[in-house]
Amino acid sequence: MITQQHFISINRADRDLYATERVLNSAIIAADISSGWEEYLQILDAFYADSVEVSDGTERGAIFGRERIRVLLLKFLVPIHVMAEIAGLSVQIRESPILGDTADETHSAWSVDLIGVLGRTCQIRWCTLRRWADSRVVYERHYDHKQTGGPLTFDDLRPPPSPASVGDQQPF
Repeated sequence: MITQQHFISINRADRDLYATERVLNSAIIAADISSGWEEYLQILDAFYADSVEVSDGTERGAIFGRERIRVLLLKFLVPIHVMAEIAGLSVQIRESPILGDTADETHSAWSVDLIGVLGRTCQIRWCTLRRWADSRVVYERHYDHKQTGGPLTFDDLRPPPSPASVGDQQPF
C-alpha cells in the first residue's frame, strides 16, 4: 500500500510538471513578436530560475544566469520584432511535446516559420530538453537543429515607404 501511494504522488508531480510545461509553451506561442519583445522577457522572469543554465549543444558552451539569457534573447528578438512590425515578416511558432521517462525533465519539438511578404518561408526546427526544480526551469538544452529554406532577403520584406516617396504622392 505504501508503494502505491508513492506512485500516486509521483504521478501527481509529473502531472504538475507537464502542466507547468504546457503553460510555459503556450505563453511562448501566444506572445506576439510583432507587438514587442517584452512578453518574452516576462515569460523568462516567470518560468526560469535566476541561476538557469542554457545550452544550444554546440562548442560555444552554456550560458549561466537569467540576466545573461535576457541579453542574448534581446539580441535575437529585437531584429525579428522590427522585421515583423515594420517589414511585414510573419512569424508562426509551433510546439509538440515529446514523451520522456525522466522525472523533473520535459522535452518538446519546436518549429518557427519566418514568412516573407511574398510567401517565401524559412523554417527553423529544434528540440528542447528542460530540467525543472520548484516549478522553475533550471536547465535548458536545445538540440537537433534543422533549417528548411534559405535565409529571407530584403525582397522578402516590405520596407516602409521613404519620407520622400510619401511626400511625392498626389492626393486624389
